[in-house]
Amino acid sequence: MDGGVTVVTNPIVSVRLTRTISSFEVPLRFNRGISIAELKRKLEMVVGASSSSMDLELFSVSDKFLQKMDDDDALLGSYPVDDNCRIHVTDTSGQMNEFTDVSKVEKYELPDDVYGKRTDSARSFMKKHRVGHFNEEEMAKKKAELAAHEEEQKAAADAISVGSRCKVQVVGHPTKLGTVMYVGTTDFKPGYWVGVKYDEPLGKHDGTVNGKQYFECENKYGGFVKPLSVSVGDFPEEDFGLDEM
Repeated sequence: MDGGVTVVTNPIVSVRLTRTISSFEVPLRFNRGISIAELKRKLEMVVGASSSSMDLELFSVSDKFLQKMDDDDALLGSYPVDDNCRIHVTDTSGQMNEFTDVSKVEKYELPDDVYGKRTDSARSFMKKHRVGHFNEEEMAKKKAELAAHEEEQKAAADAISVGSRCKVQVVGHPTKLGTVMYVGTTDFKPGYWVGVKYDEPLGKHDGTVNGKQYFECENKYGGFVKPLSVSVGDFPEEDFGLDEM
């Protein structure tokens, strides 16, 4: 015995899997000795997409973006994969969306006047029992709550200035740092929105939505969030190249 220390790494790692079309996390276990190409093949039945159209991204236990897993020949264990890390799958072919996009399904719609005369319909039941939008008091209360919430969003927007450093926290998503590029209303959705240029490529666009440019940044670095999800403060940009010159 030479008194040295032997480090034993568990060959099996437990990870959390997420997909573009779902915020649900799926716990899975893999051998660190498989290649990324083999990992993608194993994920085909889980995510419903071809391995050739998968992009994998690795996030830490605290959901901080670490790196892309884009070398199919590399071993899973060659990446900094620890138990409870998260692997996010993006389907570049759009196949996964085909199975969830109900707009592509042909529908039969009963004429409104015919449906209104039926006594066995959901509308008839709701009218009789004053449910949903047929309950005027409840609808008025909900309308007031929405108005109050929108006032909160407006007040939060008024306190945010373009050019400020910020932290974005949205339920179900990792915390992101960035710079405020736009504050105000938009054409794509009602209410007040904050356009952010993220420090990392964790956004959805380059500042342009539905053909209208609200601000400029590199593609995948831009995003819009509600003002109450944005905290303005002294959040310095992280140096992701500390090991490089």
